[in-house]
Amino acid sequence: MYCSTTRNNASGAGPFYELREGWGLRARLRSPLRHAGDKEYNSRRDVCCMRFEDFTFGSIRIDGVTYEHDVVIDRGQVRKRKKKPSKKFRAEFGHTPVSLEEKIPWQCRRLVVGTGTGALPVMQEVKREAKRRRIELLILPTIQAIEVLERDPTDTNAVLHVTC
Repeated sequence: MYCSTTRNNASGAGPFYELREGWGLRARLRSPLRHAGDKEYNSRRDVCCMRFEDFTFGSIRIDGVTYEHDVVIDRGQVRKRKKKPSKKFRAEFGHTPVSLEEKIPWQCRRLVVGTGTGALPVMQEVKREAKRRRIELLILPTIQAIEVLERDPTDTNAVLHVTC
């Protein structure tokens, strides 16, 4: 398989995916609201100041900065996901899961967990804690998680897995 592409609409705005042999999934994310002259985007800038520009296996570019590790988005700030506290659960899940041992960005109404291609497990305790806190928890492949963040970032935090 060399190249497979889809676009949301004929103008080319919206997510763009391509799958190339040896490359894995690659996404170039374009939003129709991402233009400097766009009044709606500029008025939302305090809430939504992030531009998801590129996502490939092993890296994600947000606001011109490329991250080659999992990231946490907490109220508009991007930081590295510190998964060391969850490593003790790795044998049980076959992968280091998202656990309550990590610094999860709970200060939101919605928490989006991007699972890469579906490999990142989310522990049941995290799901219960989100329910207890009345936080909408979305667990999606990272490409879909990015789409959700682009479409409606208001009061939304995220944990994005980029390496598998």
